[in-house]
Amino acid sequence: MKKMILITVFLIGLLSFSTFAEARSIRVKGYYKPSTGTYVSPHYRTSPNRYKFDNYSTQGNYNPYTGRKGYVNPYRW
Repeated sequence: MKKMILITVFLIGLLSFSTFAEARSIRVKGYYKPSTGTYVSPHYRTSPNRYKFDNYSTQGNYNPYTGRKGYVNPYRW
């Protein structure tokens, strides 16, 4: 019985982690900037949150869609 409970808890944890990991990127549709009238192409970005260290553009990270390395210093405001 204990093994069954442990396996169930492990599977629930694994499923919740995989859902969290997939929710980290958001597709942004293309749009026109009203202030300048320029078109911004569709792209992907990280989910909005209060952390600077998990963004694609932060140093130490890379964008899996473009392959570019991060360039923004997370310690600089």
